[in-house]
Amino acid sequence: MNIKEKIETSLKIDPDKVRKKIVKFIRNNIEKAGEEGAVIGLSGGLDSSTVSYLCVEAIGEEKVLNVFMPEKNITETESKKDAEKVSEDLDTGLETVQITPILEEIKKAIEPWGENKLAVANIKPRIRMTILYYYANLHNYLVFGTSNKSEIKSGYFTKYGDGASDLDPIGDLYKTQVRKIAREIGVPKNIINKPPTAGLWKGQRDEKELGLPYKKIDRIYAGLELGLDHSEIAKAINVKQSEVEKFEKKEKNSKHKLGRPPLPELE
Repeated sequence: MNIKEKIETSLKIDPDKVRKKIVKFIRNNIEKAGEEGAVIGLSGGLDSSTVSYLCVEAIGEEKVLNVFMPEKNITETESKKDAEKVSEDLDTGLETVQITPILEEIKKAIEPWGENKLAVANIKPRIRMTILYYYANLHNYLVFGTSNKSEIKSGYFTKYGDGASDLDPIGDLYKTQVRKIAREIGVPKNIINKPPTAGLWKGQRDEKELGLPYKKIDRIYAGLELGLDHSEIAKAINVKQSEVEKFEKKEKNSKHKLGRPPLPELE
């Protein structure tokens, strides 16, 4: 088996088997936590839609609340339609909370504002996190994360924003694997196929920001997990070796986003 085949083999999954495992994980963890349901930040994208479908299968539509949190002039009309379609198809509750008024109040309170685009952008998922935990507290639900393994490894999420949740059911699936699960469970095709976006500013696209399509990113990380050399991975998936090194560095540099903050050992 050559290097390319090793990488491809490592990414193969049995969608039905994985689906059943995740559904069991969801059901068991809600029961273990003593909570009553799931709150999901539903953007209308692939990941959050997939999580919503899986939660409904696990615990029933009456225990799943989707929350759509658009931003004026930023969130695309298509996203709203897709979030509504998913919630309608699944017969779940759907709350829509406009984050723009909240963002505007924060803007008034902070000086200077807007000097750093990323600093401003990261406030948005933290606002959304606060809203999700409000609904979770209100209903005795858990907040379900929607980050996939590609995002987690590359640090492509906001610390204490979209990275904050009680459970992350698709966190061990690469983006390309999430698509396979989505097809298995009946997520609408237009949602599966549309370009991924974090929706932090107008026209934002994940793959443009990351510099490579998820298909390549997933294969880089799969190769690194196999312990392959940078040069072997680069040659097998037809990218520059510097790209492999870049994504390995992204993973190392984003370790602080995962888990609890380190504590000093005083005893």
